[in-house]
Amino acid sequence: MSFCKDDKVKDFKEHFCKEAETIVTDDFPKKIIQLDELLKSDMFQCEDLTLMHMTLNVPVPDPVIVNSHQSEAKRRKLEHSLDDIQGTKVYLNPAGMVTCNTKLTKIIEVMKPEIRTLVEKCNMLKMWVQLLIPRIEDGNNFGVSIQEDTLGELRQYESEAAAYLDQISRYFITRGKLVSKVAKYPHVEDYRRAVEEMDEKEFISLRLVCCELRNSYAALHDLIVKNIEKIKTPRTNNAESLY
Repeated sequence: MSFCKDDKVKDFKEHFCKEAETIVTDDFPKKIIQLDELLKSDMFQCEDLTLMHMTLNVPVPDPVIVNSHQSEAKRRKLEHSLDDIQGTKVYLNPAGMVTCNTKLTKIIEVMKPEIRTLVEKCNMLKMWVQLLIPRIEDGNNFGVSIQEDTLGELRQYESEAAAYLDQISRYFITRGKLVSKVAKYPHVEDYRRAVEEMDEKEFISLRLVCCELRNSYAALHDLIVKNIEKIKTPRTNNAESLY
């Protein structure tokens, strides 16, 4: 029974290593070209950032004449009636739901799978290099140090790619808070302008993410291909004599 399990584990490692090498030799070059073409496509070729703006569905109400005793009385009566309502107080938008910036959400829907793919591939290559590290011995560890450096680079790129997902989440949270400010204070133009500035910033960030993903694939491909022999065979079987 133990021999059967050992054989299955051995077959898994061999298949895993072949698949990892295919990722480096075939998938990485394809991803480099694909992301480079995406970066040059109409999706990211936007010189005028105002095209990324979306009109907020929050109307500006008529100003209240505070000097009118009648209007002030109506306002107090309305506030008193709202206080009598049980439950959590919410802001009512007469124009309905305020939607996300659909132009940016389309770009995000394209970029999120690309970010996830890089994270998964880095994770797989980490395991591949880890399986190739030989047992600990004294001396002849130059190839092992190359493997460890490669592992460090893979961890770094994986961590950076995962941070891009957090960046997208923070964008929606921050924009939602600004939009709620617009709904609460519709007469304050600065809040509306802040939403537009945030949308422009997010577009630039998404374009930079696409560029960084392409560069990550290119850097990892170059690093691994140049050191593929030492990564696969960190120690030579035949020690050369010094004399």
